[in-house]
Amino acid sequence: MEENWMIGDLHIHSRFSRACSTSITFENLVKWAKIKGLHFLGTGDFTHPFWFKEIEQLRDNGKGIYYYQDFPFIITGEISLIYTANEKGRKVHLNLLIPSLEIAKKIHEYLDEKGFRRDYDGRPIFGISCENFTKDMKSISKDIEIIPAHIWTPYFGVFGSKSGFDSLKEAFGSQFKEIYAIETGISSDPPMNWRITELQNKAIVSFSDAHSFWPFRLGREATIFKKTDSYLELIKQIRENSFIGTIETNPAYGKYHYDGHRNCNFSCSPKKTKELNGICPICYQKLTRGVDYRVHELAKFQEGFQLPNGKLFYTLLPLHELISLKTGVSMQSVKVWNIYNDLIKKFENEFNILLDISKEKMVSEKVDLKLIDLILKNRKNKIRVKPGYDGEYGIALIDEKQSTLI
Repeated sequence: MEENWMIGDLHIHSRFSRACSTSITFENLVKWAKIKGLHFLGTGDFTHPFWFKEIEQLRDNGKGIYYYQDFPFIITGEISLIYTANEKGRKVHLNLLIPSLEIAKKIHEYLDEKGFRRDYDGRPIFGISCENFTKDMKSISKDIEIIPAHIWTPYFGVFGSKSGFDSLKEAFGSQFKEIYAIETGISSDPPMNWRITELQNKAIVSFSDAHSFWPFRLGREATIFKKTDSYLELIKQIRENSFIGTIETNPAYGKYHYDGHRNCNFSCSPKKTKELNGICPICYQKLTRGVDYRVHELAKFQEGFQLPNGKLFYTLLPLHELISLKTGVSMQSVKVWNIYNDLIKKFENEFNILLDISKEKMVSEKVDLKLIDLILKNRKNKIRVKPGYDGEYGIALIDEKQSTLI
């Protein structure tokens, strides 16, 4: 990694969001972010009253960056918009970046005045359209950044097969130009998004949507910015598409990459789905169509298209996954954790290991040769993954054996 790089994960959640670890605290987030090799985080869940009280305890540098001890955060939160447009139910998740505590409080007032509850979940649901919500946020502050989250997931992505739109323009209408970036999500990567014409002029960022602080979740996807201690400079990098690049997982890792039915233990490629006329051969109901199918459906450019000015991106599986593959045991087992902790002691943080440490250095530190081989293959995206589908994570493959990514 270069000295002027700053790796950030700006889409996470607190313990006040459903299906999230009850042990998420700023202390734990900072501890594991440093072990991962992240340089800053989003707070997540700024709309929740209890979590916001903790956000208010962070130290403000006067430039929109807030510190827990020596570690920087910016104020962020995910919003769920559920409404009807063109006689179709829509469910769209947006990730918001907020310039200050004062602006966050104004957003709270706006939501409260409309009668929306903020106290039942860290990812609250509001019955307002993407267009109107964006317009209202921009009337509060032009410095609020609105990023459509995990844009391809079937149920809550702006392009989702179940309740999304066919274009950002359709979703955001008059506010289309106020959307400067989209988030890839675990099931897509930059080349998949380059195939969509209207996304070629949008920044492509990547964040984890982590529901815990563990390093196989936190920072599994992240964006590499140029170093800054200013919120406005950070937003400028997004709006001008001048940041360095992203860290992605293999899209097949994601829960919704392929089509299928989890309950039927059946999955297939978009090509096979078309052969089946979209019907599951087990239960004869409609298949849940995943991200890969949806991209093919909306793409104007062929698979493999390279955007001339496309940004740098790394495709990596988390280190826990690699150790699990090597050992053949669960990535949350004591054996995997012991190996992981030993590697962190030797090489400082996970991103150092995944991206930088040389083979010679690992050999000299007596790292297992099979694990070194996996680390080096991972850097080149050479580890095969059987695609995830219908809510099931993908399965990494090694020596024709399989290890479930959980």
